[in-house]
Amino acid sequence: MRQPYQSRAQFLAIIFGFMGLVAIGQMLRIQYSPQAAALRQQGDRYSGEYRTLYPERGQIYDRHGYLLAGNTTVYEVGVSLQDMRNPHSIALAMSSVLGLSYDEIYEYITNPPDGLVYLVMKDHVSSERAHELQRMQTQLAEQYQAKGDPTLAGLDFRAHLQRSYPEQELGSNIIGFVTREGRGYFGVEEKYNDLLAGMPVRVWVPQDPNRAFELPKAPKGTDMVLTIDREIQAAVEEILNEAVEDTRSVSGTVIVMNPKNGEILAMVSTPQMDLNEFWTYTDTYKYASDFNRAVSTQYEPGSVIKVLTMAAAIDSGAVAPGTTYLDLGYYEIGGGYVYNWDKGAWGVQDMTGCLQNSLNVCMARLASQMGTETYYTYMRRFGIGRPTGIDLAGEAVGRLKTPGDSDWYLIDLATNSFGQGVAVTPIQMLTAASALANDGKMVYPHVLYGMVKDGDQYNTPTQVLGTPISPQTARTVSEMLALGMERGESLALVDGYRLAGKTGTAQIPTDSGFYSLDEINASFIGWGPLDNPQFMIYVWLEKPATDDWASFLAAPVFKDVVEKLVVLMDIPPDHIRQQLAGP
Repeated sequence: MRQPYQSRAQFLAIIFGFMGLVAIGQMLRIQYSPQAAALRQQGDRYSGEYRTLYPERGQIYDRHGYLLAGNTTVYEVGVSLQDMRNPHSIALAMSSVLGLSYDEIYEYITNPPDGLVYLVMKDHVSSERAHELQRMQTQLAEQYQAKGDPTLAGLDFRAHLQRSYPEQELGSNIIGFVTREGRGYFGVEEKYNDLLAGMPVRVWVPQDPNRAFELPKAPKGTDMVLTIDREIQAAVEEILNEAVEDTRSVSGTVIVMNPKNGEILAMVSTPQMDLNEFWTYTDTYKYASDFNRAVSTQYEPGSVIKVLTMAAAIDSGAVAPGTTYLDLGYYEIGGGYVYNWDKGAWGVQDMTGCLQNSLNVCMARLASQMGTETYYTYMRRFGIGRPTGIDLAGEAVGRLKTPGDSDWYLIDLATNSFGQGVAVTPIQMLTAASALANDGKMVYPHVLYGMVKDGDQYNTPTQVLGTPISPQTARTVSEMLALGMERGESLALVDGYRLAGKTGTAQIPTDSGFYSLDEINASFIGWGPLDNPQFMIYVWLEKPATDDWASFLAAPVFKDVVEKLVVLMDIPPDHIRQQLAGP
């Protein structure tokens, strides 16, 4: 009897084994079939979602590592309607902590727009406020459990980064600001926006919280180290703000640059603004060019441009420092007349006296003696009428009329030589004059010291824009300017240091084409110490109301800045430096 059952069992075992093999084969076929691949894709589709991740914006530091622009965590506070249990508690909490309207919040969360399950109540909430709400939510959750109890269930917090400026107003004209949309405006923030912002990446984000470790991170934006010295910037801002107030000027600008490498140590333009409150920009500035007048506003500089005219005349061989002429108080050219600032005749003058007394007639004679081709060739070499290329947003071009332009006349040759009928920005004028302080070499002005990416720093090299004059001419004109300051007992002099400099008092052209009799621009350009220039300073006071001459307005500002610089830059007086240098 056992034999039939044994045979039957073996038969069934074979049948079931065959069926198992078929099932396994079918499973393998389905698993590797095109339909299976499509099903896996469908499953993956609902296991996560594609998101665009924005990297942390690069930080901005001064040359010594002080943070000027960073990032702080803020929160988007919202309500998840499907988790909300007590709208009254939520509206009350947000009203008391965030200052929102209770009625508006309650109406919004109880009668939400169709289709929305998550409502944004307020974004860019500070960490302190958000944490206060979170503590309230936790405490109420521990005390109450039933529906209808005063719970904050459904209140949601989503952290993200926002630009912050720990120094507030310091360096605001240089740095610029970033809006809540992540776009940089003005200054470094706009000029280097793409590098600072980094590259957004689109990635697959799993919804499974156990796979949080798989979340990718977008590479951080590039960090920037500026040439700005925080201490010098702060000192210059204080000096300029006081000067603008004391002289009742409309605005003021001061730039401090190293003439040997073009590094901007300080750049100040009034007014400044708290960059953390960027939305007040329109309350502070009427025009975009007002944000940083040092690079964005062009004006007729007046007599400061005479340093370039004299340099061109000496370099071209038209005159020498000892060349004399008889100043009659006027000069006729192109059917018009040019007069000195005081309408006076100064008699026999050499070229040092010409600079010291700031004689317009002298400059007109020099320009005429050089001729239009030579004079304007030198002005173009100095970069007048062209942007410097400084790495800040919004640089103005300036204007240099030349023969061939429809509005150029021969008398423009004379007036251009002493700063009328030509427009420059402060940074253009400073860059041009850097050739005088740097043995004839004109340097590229810049605020970026270096970029830091992936742990490596890439520094900005010194760049020479041109050599408009010879080293001998540069030293000669610098000595002439120093002698002129000393003989004239300039208010820009600083005890213990020889300095070279020139004032500029310019009448302001009106819409009618004439010059205002009541308003001026007062400027001063200078550098030092004379034997080894380590700084250049440009001062511009717009429409001061307390005096009519730059020698009493801008020159004292220059002196105040120099007295701060020699301390902050640790520059000993001339006699000590010369002793240390030895024979």
